[in-house]
Parts: sequence; structure tokens; C-alpha cells
Amino acid sequence: MAHLAQHVQEVRRILVAERSSMQCELLAKALRAEREFEIVGTASDSREILRLLEQFEPGIAIVSADLQDGPGAGMEVLAEVHARHWLTRSVVLLDRSDRKLVVDAFRNGARGVFFRAQPYEMFRKCIRTILQGQVWVNTEEMNYILEALASPQSLHLVDGHGKSLLTRRESEVAHLVTEGLTNREIAKKLLLSEHTVKNYIFRIFDKTGVSSRVALVLYAMSRQDVDLHQQS
Repeated sequence: MAHLAQHVQEVRRILVAERSSMQCELLAKALRAEREFEIVGTASDSREILRLLEQFEPGIAIVSADLQDGPGAGMEVLAEVHARHWLTRSVVLLDRSDRKLVVDAFRNGARGVFFRAQPYEMFRKCIRTILQGQVWVNTEEMNYILEALASPQSLHLVDGHGKSLLTRRESEVAHLVTEGLTNREIAKKLLLSEHTVKNYIFRIFDKTGVSSRVALVLYAMSRQDVDLHQQS
């Protein structure tokens, strides 16, 4: 029980990385007022963010797409975190719903994106949702991701060492799932029974460690092989 309590406390540890020190402190102050969150540090440049992430391993990192060391620097931080396979989940702060930025965020391992024009109450919900192991994405952003995934070839997911995670048939099923097809539609397209398709999806979820179709789409964004990753 003590171990469980410790785990719950750890996943609520938060790192705030904003464009300026003042923005960092303002957001950190608002989150501290919630009491359920512990702010382990604030930073506004890439090097300090990575140092704090390595030191504290927070449950979540709130990272602005732009930092003091340049536009898009926050995305580079995300890519570094993703490459090191750290367990910290990330949410990216954006000024607007930009297609490329949204897609890049999820390709680099973000679990959600949040726009500054949205109310703070929604931001609290976003943080809690991600800490619970879910993803934060709306319909418009999901469409961006699905469009970026569109390809005539099968989805080919690889692990951190470039090794294929799925069989050829599992890749075909996974690709159709990310296109938004239902089990019945997948079965018809691949000439399989719905029961067989369901079993394939269970195996895909097990191999990728996800538990929903939306999570599979976002996983695909961050784990595609080089050919698919370079599409826009």
C-alpha cells in the first residue's frame, strides 16, 4: 500500500517549461494551488529542462513549443525525451491549432497538446487526463493525425532498436484501425471474420502497450519507421 501511495505521488510531480521565467512562475503558482500537484522545477531553456527531467523524473512535463533558446526548441526537447525512452509524459503548449505543430508534437511522443487560448479549467483536466495514462486530443487534432498517417502501405511500427513490433497482417490491421475503420469494415476489406480481426487488435494492443484505438493512433505517430515518419 505504501508503495502504491508513493507511485501516486510520483506521477503527480510536474515540470513546467515555458517561454520565459515569468510565464513559468505564473503557471507553476496556479498548479501549486491545486495541492494535488507537486512542481519539481521550472525552466525556460532546453538544457535546463533536460537536466531537471533527468534529475527528478516527473510524471508529466508541460513544455512550450517555443523556448528562450529559440522557436521550436520545445519540440526538440520532446524528441530528446522520446529518444531516451524516459517515462515522463509530455503536454505541449501551443499558441494556436497549427497542423504541423500538432502532428510534430505527437510524433515526438507528446501525450497531448493544449492551446493558450483555452480556459485554465480545461488545462487542469488535460493534466489529470494525461496523468491517468490517457491522451488529450480533440476531433480536429485527431483528424490532423489521421491525415498524417494516411499511406497506401501497411503501418510498420518499430521499437527503439528499429525492430518490427507487428507481423505483416497485424500491420495491415493496425493501419486500417488508424484510418478509422470498424472491426466489421476491416474484416470485409481483409476477407477475415470479425472475431479474427478482434483477436488481431487484442494482440496489437498487447504488443504496443496501448488500450484504445485513439492511443494506438498516437502510438503510431511516435513509433513509425523512417519512411512513414518523414511524411507530412
